[in-house]
Amino acid sequence: MKAVVLLAILLFFGQRMMRWLFNLVAAQKSSELFVLTVLLVTLGLAWLTGLAGLSLALGAFVAGILISETEYRYQVDDYIKPFRDVLLGLFFVTIGMMLDLTAVGRNFLWVAAVLVLLLGAKFGLVFGLSRFVGNNNGVSLRTALALASGGEFGFVLLSQAGGLALLSPVVQQVVLAAMVLSMFAAPFILMHSDRIALYFSEAEFMQRAMALTQLSVRSMAVQGHVIICGYGRSGQNLARLLAQESIPIIGLDVDPERVRQAAAAGESVVFGDAGRREVLVAAGVARAAGLVVSFADVPAALKILNHVRDLRPDLPVIVRTIDDADIDRLKEAGAAEIVPELVEGSLMLAAHAMLLLGVPLSRVLHKLRAVRSERYQLMRGFFHGATDEEEDLEEAAQPRLYSIMLEEGAAAVGTTIGELNLAKWKVDITAVRRRNIRGVNPGPEVTLEVGDVVVLLGRPEGLAAAEMRLLQG
Repeated sequence: MKAVVLLAILLFFGQRMMRWLFNLVAAQKSSELFVLTVLLVTLGLAWLTGLAGLSLALGAFVAGILISETEYRYQVDDYIKPFRDVLLGLFFVTIGMMLDLTAVGRNFLWVAAVLVLLLGAKFGLVFGLSRFVGNNNGVSLRTALALASGGEFGFVLLSQAGGLALLSPVVQQVVLAAMVLSMFAAPFILMHSDRIALYFSEAEFMQRAMALTQLSVRSMAVQGHVIICGYGRSGQNLARLLAQESIPIIGLDVDPERVRQAAAAGESVVFGDAGRREVLVAAGVARAAGLVVSFADVPAALKILNHVRDLRPDLPVIVRTIDDADIDRLKEAGAAEIVPELVEGSLMLAAHAMLLLGVPLSRVLHKLRAVRSERYQLMRGFFHGATDEEEDLEEAAQPRLYSIMLEEGAAAVGTTIGELNLAKWKVDITAVRRRNIRGVNPGPEVTLEVGDVVVLLGRPEGLAAAEMRLLQG
């Protein structure tokens, strides 16, 4: 009864109190006070649920639900990210330490049976609930496949059951191993969920077939059109500019709400995944004048380019990317033009700066054309600083610029650039500054002297090897 009363009060009255509290704290404009308030709410609700005989984890869970209903949820998520990452890692390390592989090996058949039972029971439960609230078979199948595996809260319940001796150690190990295996299986289930839904759901198959039919009918009426893959802000702006030139377009997008609103406004956009071969065929790739990938997703763009190369090798394809790191890969895959956002933004910034400083418009346009015609070679790489965050390993491995001064005794002094043979480490010398005169793209015959500042372009491991070659030989 205590638990029911407490949860009822928290869920029905807690949201209003939570919004009032965070409005009061946010008005103080103190990030430290905001973080402390989040911790106070979380620990306080955990303490209250503990007093009611419930688990501390349930109290923290309820705190998260209440905070998520306020307008400060994104700010809270940003502030607690360091705590979340550390504690989540510690949580899974603890789960891993609970697993006894010897006990699992002795009862492997039971583990497999519990795994099948867990996946089947959760799949059936979620599928039934999804159908109960009115979703069709296709949506229900996808939802059930996505949620069939065990979740993190299941580990909390399992650990509570073990602590209260509700399960024997052997049973606890079997269930724990089955839950871990279900989480390992989750990515593979999600990977094939689309194919499974199409196979088992006739409505899903018919819906996909109808979408392709509608797309084919739409494309039959146009000739020499441009296929825009991705109808976000960039795709919509491009479509409007092309419409002013009376160039027909067909937009493809996988966001049904965006497609519905744009189509209702009379724009030529249909639902379809441009990464699928049959969608490109239905969009009339054989009759198109061009194709534009308006979203910055290199793997998806490579997939589209692969299909276009098979279906229509002569079709010009323009690809949007974030930076210049993948220009060579996309060019080799068949892209006619690559537009890196960061580099183009730098070009526009430089163009406006030069115009304001009095540089003639003709010279500015000539400079922009020269940089683009050389595939942005002048702007490849950047000098990396301590404030440049590396969010993932791929970003950390991108080409960058690095300066080295040749002092007395450096191995490269008196050696030509060609003799250094830095190409074996995929490193280029983009400039040499000598007595405050900067020479860009020096030739292989240039001899390096004491006091030269050599600007290298390459990946971190290559730059390290090139630095050793320049300084120590």
